[in-house]
Amino acid sequence: MEVILEILESERFVSCHSYVQTEINMLMKVAEKHGFRINTFTHILEGYKMADKMKEHGVGGSTFSDWWAYKYEVNDAIPYNAAIMHSQGVVTAINSDDAEMSRRLNQEAAKTVKYGNVSEEDAWKFVTLNPAKLLHIDDRTGSIKTGKDADLVLWSDNPLSVTATAEITMIDGIVFFDKERDLRFRESIKEERQQLINEMISAKNKGLKTQEPKQSTKTLYECNTLEW
Repeated sequence: MEVILEILESERFVSCHSYVQTEINMLMKVAEKHGFRINTFTHILEGYKMADKMKEHGVGGSTFSDWWAYKYEVNDAIPYNAAIMHSQGVVTAINSDDAEMSRRLNQEAAKTVKYGNVSEEDAWKFVTLNPAKLLHIDDRTGSIKTGKDADLVLWSDNPLSVTATAEITMIDGIVFFDKERDLRFRESIKEERQQLINEMISAKNKGLKTQEPKQSTKTLYECNTLEW
């Protein structure tokens, strides 16, 4: 009941996992009937069918760039989805459920330039300012502006290009990654690895106790991951 009260008083914002037109329309009508609004529809691969109604309701859409036809709910998904929602004035963002793809959201955003002729500046906002707006933290992050948190990336090329690589990453004004420094670290790591290998070979030749190598695996979680 406390959570419902916070929603009704606009102190808590509703994000809804969604796909098809019917469920999107249904939840907006429920919200309007009870005097609140949905903040964000995530995935929302049929948002292009409801973009005008979404704009009227005041809800944003955080969608995949070009995922479709991988399960029944996304049979009608199209790669122009983000561009159409954006053209109707919906605050639009690009997201990913995939840990690997989430590292390349700049390239995912670039697909909207191809699918829908979105401007490069607006496409970049799909993974910077617009997500911050949907999270209600755009007063702190999402764009380069005096007074905001200094989280910056310097790219070797247009960040929407597949050839662009991150050269420097700064978080809160601190350099966390520098490509030139990283290259030097790689050489020192290579030397350290070779030293450890030589020490292990030497220990084995002296008859010291050895063990078989052990491999550690890491689960890559996605929306279809099931664990018991």
